[in-house]
Amino acid sequence: MDRAFATAFVPAPVVRKAAARTALVGLNESTRALLAECFRQCNIETVVMSADAVERLKQEKFEACVLGLGDGADSVMEAVRSSASNSRCVIYGVGGEARDAMRYSKYGINAVFREPLERPAALKLVRATRTLVQHELRRYVRIPVMTEVSIVGDGRRVSATSIEMSAGGLSVQSVEEFSSGTNIEVSFALMTLPRVNVRGAVTWRKPKKFGVQFDPADQRRQKIRAWIDSYLDN
Repeated sequence: MDRAFATAFVPAPVVRKAAARTALVGLNESTRALLAECFRQCNIETVVMSADAVERLKQEKFEACVLGLGDGADSVMEAVRSSASNSRCVIYGVGGEARDAMRYSKYGINAVFREPLERPAALKLVRATRTLVQHELRRYVRIPVMTEVSIVGDGRRVSATSIEMSAGGLSVQSVEEFSSGTNIEVSFALMTLPRVNVRGAVTWRKPKKFGVQFDPADQRRQKIRAWIDSYLDN
């Protein structure tokens, strides 16, 4: 009887979720090694690619892609975004400043590793974007995405670069500054989302960065919420 009891309650085998995969495209050996270690610490597998990157990204499923912001970057990003399985893949660029990444904003580039790469900064960026890569999303998720943002407020019109976007607001990087509490209007476009204008207010400030909360009474923000829902559902 004891043997029968033990047999009846043999625990079911644990099915482990497959690790998310990140494609490392056209990077030098030292950069690959550093980034592979950073992603490994977050339980994200890396796959090195070279000349066959475009075809593989059209055919294989990846949760993220890292590539240098130089010659050939456009064709790789186009392959990612035109792929049925990778259209919502998280895209990281390597090198350049935020203004350089703006050349690729139509592809919805999410974040950039600055050169020269430093392990603490690279690991911090991977950790900050890990939940999006692994689809372990909070209810009120913040999506890292870089696009040009036009801001009107305090009698000025300034340009900024988005850092993160949510249904309730966004964070931006800019050489211009606004005081906390300043009422502004922001304007931007996001891949499949045509340019949208939304009222908001500055809620926090850091050197060259600040956060904007959208006005809850501005119904135009619903377009942003719908875009984020669609982004996460794919």
